[in-house]
Amino acid sequence: MSEIAPKKVRGALVSGYQFCITIGILMANCVVYATQNRDDTGSYRIPVAVQFLWALILGVGLFFLPESPRYFVKKGKLDEAAKALCNVRGQPLDSEYIQDELAEIIANHEYELSVVPETSYIASWTNCFKGGLGGANSNLRRTLLGIGLQMMQQLTGINFIFYYGVVFFKSLNTISNPFLISLITTLVNVLSTPLSFYIVERFGRRNLLIFGGTGMVISQYIVGIVGVTVGQDKGPATNKSAVSAMIAFICLNITFFATTWGPCAWVVIGEVFPLPIRSRGVALSTASNWFWNCIIAIITPYLVDKKYANLSSKIFFMWGSLCIISVIFAYFLVPETKGLSLEQVDRMLEEVSPRKSRSWVPHSTFANEMGLVEKEHSSTDETEVVAQHVTPNKDLV
Repeated sequence: MSEIAPKKVRGALVSGYQFCITIGILMANCVVYATQNRDDTGSYRIPVAVQFLWALILGVGLFFLPESPRYFVKKGKLDEAAKALCNVRGQPLDSEYIQDELAEIIANHEYELSVVPETSYIASWTNCFKGGLGGANSNLRRTLLGIGLQMMQQLTGINFIFYYGVVFFKSLNTISNPFLISLITTLVNVLSTPLSFYIVERFGRRNLLIFGGTGMVISQYIVGIVGVTVGQDKGPATNKSAVSAMIAFICLNITFFATTWGPCAWVVIGEVFPLPIRSRGVALSTASNWFWNCIIAIITPYLVDKKYANLSSKIFFMWGSLCIISVIFAYFLVPETKGLSLEQVDRMLEEVSPRKSRSWVPHSTFANEMGLVEKEHSSTDETEVVAQHVTPNKDLV
């Protein structure tokens, strides 16, 4: 999606991927809610069986999925790359915009290959770990950024709410229908995510990650504090108002996640990898997501079960503390990529550190430096995008 999306709306389009995930979670919760009263094997067979339909749709749809222009450039099929670029941009083949963008993609790919040659299948994976930790533009640094982003996204504790929300809400002893409360939390997730379509392009990826992480820290610490004080489990005497406040701040925490770390982690990993290792880098990042997702799913029951750690609401102190780490991670390691083409992101990472990336302005192109175009065009569109990249960053951190 990042490879075919125009740079003005790339963040919004990739955020749509996260929105589809939230819709899937909501639909799954609806099925679970509908089967909650069954006392036969249908209580779990039906939710599992429904998933086969979407897997079938996805599998069939992949056969009709077109390749991106950058993929064709990587394979040396420049004519196909030009046609693909025309299709996704809605411009004729002889358009000045098509020729300039294609020249920049080709020049950037040639430059990347001159730095890290692609030789074999194994080498294409080992290239992800070339370079040092000191330079933000090294393949190793970018790979660790992608892996770390997806790890931090999972360690915010969001899936504790979606995976074990029913068990947690039931343990509060004041909720008559924990399945309904769990359904409400997933609805909050769905309704909050579309806001990211606007703010990811308005305020930028880096700002949202820092701001969203801070919001989650505050929300989760409040849930933990209320849970160990006035909201403690006292059986029938448990303070219902305190429990309602805990649920409210859990929903606020979901809103912070759904508008920031949920979509932005996917947006950034689609933008920071150079073309020769992009597919491998995104794959490693996604693998990190599912690895930590699995770890959390396995250890959480032991953390909250009364027979083991029995953390109960105290677990939110752990998630909140991990969110502090995520804020620090975003501040020092995540660059601002809003309003830049994927090739300009490569250039920016070469020239400035992540903390100074918000003020970076494109000043040259790979195509111009390698002589693939006679002159660098300064269109109104380019000027507008540059202005959008710099000015809005004053609004937040």
